[in-house]
Amino acid sequence: MRVRDWFVDLGFRALIRLHRMALRASRNRIGAGAFGMSAVHLRVVGRRSGVVRSTMLTVPVEFDGSPVLVASKRGDDREPDLFRNLLTKPMVEVVKAGATMTRRARVATEEESERLWPQVVAAYRPYATYRRRAQRDLAGDLGAALT
Repeated sequence: MRVRDWFVDLGFRALIRLHRMALRASRNRIGAGAFGMSAVHLRVVGRRSGVVRSTMLTVPVEFDGSPVLVASKRGDDREPDLFRNLLTKPMVEVVKAGATMTRRARVATEEESERLWPQVVAAYRPYATYRRRAQRDLAGDLGAALT
């Protein structure tokens, strides 16, 4: 990993912690959304460690009432650890607006990705830039947290 990547990742981890703290302190009034999208607190089990990991993510669209998550990592060529964890340990806890739901995460099918990707970009235009920048298929890494 490049030093710059390490610092960027560290900075985003700090932002995620601050976001989570703001949500808790405000009882889900501050930070329940970002950039016009709703936000969720996602808890997953680490694929190697078995330790519960948590992160805050935005939800650009929903699919059949469940949040759609984008493994963009801001257009980085590296897949997010979260995505790799979900591939091996798909059971997740999703906290949205203070309500906790247990879901099984899965990667969207090719047909679902083709249908959902334009909606994702319409909800947050930078996803299109992330997709052009990444040397991996972000639409192929579109995940839908479903029951």
